[in-house]
Amino acid sequence: MNNIEYNCPVGATLELIGGKYKSLILWHLIDKTLRFGELRKLIPQATPKMLTQQLRELEDANLIIRTVYPVVPPKVEYQLSQLGTSIRPILESMYEWGADYLTKSGKDINCSMCL
Repeated sequence: MNNIEYNCPVGATLELIGGKYKSLILWHLIDKTLRFGELRKLIPQATPKMLTQQLRELEDANLIIRTVYPVVPPKVEYQLSQLGTSIRPILESMYEWGADYLTKSGKDINCSMCL
């Protein structure tokens, strides 16, 4: 086998935002800073463990910034990084495409995302 590394732009994008709740997390952080509990309310189908895992992966990918405040009880906030903010047009396009698909398929749109 050769030692060529293959890098696909679409694959890279899906790797970063393709987790079960990653795109929802990013969507809800557009123009806002939210705490863990607020994200839990916005994405109730995510278990705390899964939400934590997805948040860590987004932080590791430099798409979100996690800020911990030294207070009791601990206060942690999440916001989009500059890189995370740059993904907004992609998320909006995905929403529009999906909404069109669902409408044409005769299905109702019911999720926590809205334009």
